[in-house]
Amino acid sequence: MSTDAAGEIRGTTRGTAPVPLSVLDLVTVGAGRTASDALRTSVDIARLAETRGYHRYWVAEHHSMPGVASSSPAVILAHLAAHTDRIRLGSGGVMLPNHAPLVIAEQFGTLEAMAPGRVDLGLGRAPGTDGATAAALRRSDRLHEGADDFPQQLVELTRFLDDDFPDGHPYGRIHAVPGPVQATSPGGVQSPHRPPVWLLGSSGFSARLAATLGLPFAFAHHFSAQNTIPALDLYRENFRPSEVLDEPYALIGVSALATDDEKEARRQVLAAALNMVRLRTGRPGLVPTPDEAEAYDFSPMEEEFVASWNSNVVHGTPDAVRAGLDDLQKRTGADELMITANAHGGDVRLRSYELIADAYGLPATA
Repeated sequence: MSTDAAGEIRGTTRGTAPVPLSVLDLVTVGAGRTASDALRTSVDIARLAETRGYHRYWVAEHHSMPGVASSSPAVILAHLAAHTDRIRLGSGGVMLPNHAPLVIAEQFGTLEAMAPGRVDLGLGRAPGTDGATAAALRRSDRLHEGADDFPQQLVELTRFLDDDFPDGHPYGRIHAVPGPVQATSPGGVQSPHRPPVWLLGSSGFSARLAATLGLPFAFAHHFSAQNTIPALDLYRENFRPSEVLDEPYALIGVSALATDDEKEARRQVLAAALNMVRLRTGRPGLVPTPDEAEAYDFSPMEEEFVASWNSNVVHGTPDAVRAGLDDLQKRTGADELMITANAHGGDVRLRSYELIADAYGLPATA
């Protein structure tokens, strides 16, 4: 990768935000809504994010979850690329052990050709689903092998992206297309860009690997808050400068929801928490309505889970959310905050990103 890669990684701080703000989209599907509705909301949010100064928009890979319609990040990103012009688009992330590295290099080379200079490739080692679904995806029940092979898969993927397998390598004559090989073909001209690789994680493994390789790191604070600071410390302490980055760059995913009314924020996050209760107890479904959540009879154990889960969701009025995000950034030292808004209705999610942009005075552009 060229030495100007850091320019494609580091975000721009706008308004009064402490660091660049970005969007993580789970393409959530609420009860009474369709996947088509959710994908239309994704387009609306991406357009809003672009016009209001959010830096990047990522889509996360999940499988076998009725309330999450993001099983195919590359397909969704291609759709979003057709409806946006400037905002960075990427995966947050592609779960690499589920795929052949060559396939991912081809998919993201194609995305780069569609949206030159604004595609990120975020990679995770978890399956993004339960064990049985992961076995179906990988056609193997030896799931630990996929996770253990992640560093080697990463090396292979990077070599496909850069088209630089060493002489004598079995894959030396195989090329990911679109890709650099087109520039070396007779009459060939190739884009100078290639998607920057990010490592994603919710523990220390990917933090250490990202540090060793000098890559940017994204931590899933939104569902592993207790590990955030230890993982970021591990990343920073072990970071080795590379041709990609000369110093660490870490973003964190944070669940945040702003509404015009504080009571409505509590109703919405309760519904999202009930959705997580069902997921964690093997009953995944569509995101319930706030009314359904308020009528639900939570067991004591479920109430404890909801209280713990929602303690890490920044929610309330725009001013309250801004204060919560500011505090989180100070505590973690994150270089970028990637906000995911989980709610039943797409209109609520869209409004949240607008209110947060207003709270930070992010500029509105045509």
